Amino acid sequence: MASYVLRRFISVMLVLLIVVTATFVMMHAIPGGPFTREKALPPEIMKNIEEKYKLSDPLWRQYLDYMGNLLHGDFGPSFKYAGRTVNDIIADGWPVTARLGACAILFSLFVGVPSGVISALNQNRWPDNFVMAFAVIGVSVPSFVMATLLMYVFAVKLRWLPAAMWGTPKHVILPMLALSGFPTAFFARLMRSSTLDVLSQDYIRTARAKGLSWFAVVMRHVVKNAIMPVVTYLGPMVAGILTGSFVVESIFAIPGLGRFYVTSIYNRDYTTILGMTIFYSVLLVFLNFLVDIAYGWIDPRIKLVDAKE
Repeated sequence: MASYVLRRFISVMLVLLIVVTATFVMMHAIPGGPFTREKALPPEIMKNIEEKYKLSDPLWRQYLDYMGNLLHGDFGPSFKYAGRTVNDIIADGWPVTARLGACAILFSLFVGVPSGVISALNQNRWPDNFVMAFAVIGVSVPSFVMATLLMYVFAVKLRWLPAAMWGTPKHVILPMLALSGFPTAFFARLMRSSTLDVLSQDYIRTARAKGLSWFAVVMRHVVKNAIMPVVTYLGPMVAGILTGSFVVESIFAIPGLGRFYVTSIYNRDYTTILGMTIFYSVLLVFLNFLVDIAYGWIDPRIKLVDAKE
């Protein structure tokens, strides 16, 4: 187990190194720079600015300097937000993005998983058709379309909820629903197919033959074994929800990381793009790492060992 965790940790570090290097190279391969839009600046001032941020150094030196600062947790200064570092931007925006993402993930799990189980237990009956109809809509409609539709119906027409901004629990509801549409539908479909597979197993019939109630069979044997595909997909889905909130945050004017990420791309703010890409990459690979570790805890039959063992 310890050897497996160590090997996975080393592979995670290698993946992050590749992501940082690839992002750094691609950012500097794009023509122009963060100050090329400042047309009114004289060449002398432009040269001084580039020397201040070391943009005139060779690319390999910039890379080594950036990696050296990164090892100390320093993402560098922002080229467009005066007096602010990328660390400051992440510290300000991440709590909002994380709160919205956590609400969307919890909503998806608490609605999607039970819906999939209920659908499977009532196969080809009206609950199954009802859940699958909503699942198809949730999978088919993009989050930005869902966000616009929810805003129009519940904020503009019915005036039940605020259309934008952030601060009260009411401000969370619409962006949370828009963000959780796809994962909720996907979890429901995944849980339905997995539950149907588990229900056909011999140990379920054995448990029923021993006199266990149907509710006890479902809770002790069906859900526990059927939820493994959901756990497998949970890590990438969490990262997908957090990164997918960029567009939803922009639509609802939420002061999260999405606003800074989108504007940094337009402004070619290298350090902000790099910092946020690395930040989300760390989230993605470590969430997948935690999901792998969680396998052994959820299902004791799964042993986390090396191939040689």
